[in-house]
Amino acid sequence: MVEQPVTDSGAAVRELRNQAGVTLRGLAAGIGVSVGTMSAIENGKVGLTVDRLRQIAQCLDVPVARFLEPPQPEKVETTADPTDWRVFAPLTLDPVLESAIDVFEELGYHGATMRLIAAGADISVAGIYHHYPSKQHLLVALVNIAHADLAQRLDAAGDGVDAVTAFANMVEALTLFHVERRALALVLATELRRLEEPNRTHLQASMAQIEGRLLDTARRAADLGAFRSGDLSVATKAIVTMCLAVPTWTDDSDAAQGRRIAREYANLALGMVGFRADR
Repeated sequence: MVEQPVTDSGAAVRELRNQAGVTLRGLAAGIGVSVGTMSAIENGKVGLTVDRLRQIAQCLDVPVARFLEPPQPEKVETTADPTDWRVFAPLTLDPVLESAIDVFEELGYHGATMRLIAAGADISVAGIYHHYPSKQHLLVALVNIAHADLAQRLDAAGDGVDAVTAFANMVEALTLFHVERRALALVLATELRRLEEPNRTHLQASMAQIEGRLLDTARRAADLGAFRSGDLSVATKAIVTMCLAVPTWTDDSDAAQGRRIAREYANLALGMVGFRADR
């Protein structure tokens, strides 16, 4: 007998996936389907069989019965205090940008298509072109969002404290961003070379500002005798590069580990600039 699909569980799959902290791409890989198919399942365009539901339940480590419960009222998202740079509330992204992150992360910029991104966002191909004329526009939008978020955190991390503490805080904030916003940061780390002019020049200027903030803070600490590195410019570039690489070797399954990494990176950075506590 052919197994009948359980057609009304797509929304529950999305809700439980989000609660489990699993990305669309991660769940798709876990049950052996494409991102587009997984998106179609969550949007009710592909029926779920009991066997497939069991696969998803196992991947998310939840009972199958949870998928058959009535939907919960949607929670109102709270906005984090922008001065609390260690708190990472979910970014407010439209469905197209959320899908773009998933598809870029899985397939890369060149492997991604607007059709796949549209499928992940549950929007028509014509609809996606109305909002974003090309993949380049999507990548630029993600870069701008990421750098605006990061700039705000760096400013808050360095505000109202001495130069040494500000430097350590800024390195911790830079690292935390690449841990807490891992999927977005990973896309940026691997796909920024795909930017075309003038977007590439704008990105380079933005990255120079990030390095410049850190270098200026390091120089203030050096003027006080706290840092004794021979070349603060080289040290700062090395520290930024070190932080940018974090999403390439970490995962987002252990938030506590991510925070430990960020604190350890701050300590490593202090060593790289020759910090002397006994000055």
